[in-house]
Amino acid sequence: MKLLATSDLHVSYQDNRDVVEAITAPDPADWLIIAGDIAEKFESIEWTLTKLRPRFAEVIWSPGNHELWTTKDDPNQSRGEVRYKQLVELCRSLGVITPEDPYVTFPGENGPVTVCPLFLGYDYSFRPQGATDVESALAIAHQAGVVCTDEYFLHPDPYPSRQAWCQARVAETEERLSRVTGPTVLINHYPLVRDPTFVLRYPEFALWCGTELTADWHTRFNAVEMVYGHLHIPRTTHYDGVRFDEVSLGYPREWKPRGTTRVKLHDVLRES
Repeated sequence: MKLLATSDLHVSYQDNRDVVEAITAPDPADWLIIAGDIAEKFESIEWTLTKLRPRFAEVIWSPGNHELWTTKDDPNQSRGEVRYKQLVELCRSLGVITPEDPYVTFPGENGPVTVCPLFLGYDYSFRPQGATDVESALAIAHQAGVVCTDEYFLHPDPYPSRQAWCQARVAETEERLSRVTGPTVLINHYPLVRDPTFVLRYPEFALWCGTELTADWHTRFNAVEMVYGHLHIPRTTHYDGVRFDEVSLGYPREWKPRGTTRVKLHDVLRES
């Protein structure tokens, strides 16, 4: 019985859909974490979760930015918090655990641990050098030609800004985590610390990769591992003795040169 993880499946690409179609649990008792960015359209998200849920004992989902996009070709035109709540209800209808559900205890290999899927967003605090506020940071990014598509498709309604939504999510989640005792696995689409973004080819993109508000959460909340995606740079790093694992599949142009032919599910609680 293992706790396995992946992210950034991006099944809007047929090649990715074919790879996801072949995902199976090594053991029927295994659990699966999906750390965001399944797809943009509701129908694609539902297709993926419907495929994967029966193959694992439990499936746990944290949203990425792509699930929250409102694109013109999606029949579902909901935005912001309403869209997120609809995604939660979709997951619940399929038996998938979400950040809005009680945290669950994984009792298997190297457990027990409390598994905590999070939805936090970002607040533009991972700023490029020379930026003193959000406006100057965004100006630098625009000048460099590095602008996340979120700026056009990810709406924060009813919050006045994405950073306000992030700050509200952080405050709510912090209170929940403070009541958890014992070791945890923290799951978020974005890394909880800025350090993993230092290897980005375009450093300005870090603006859309998390928040400084969570910089000490991996130690404060007893994490044995932090699972994330988004950067499309799958690797393992350590901060303050805690393992951070980026578990993304990514786009075909990224995984094909690596010789990937199937999703390599990450064994979360493997021994270091």
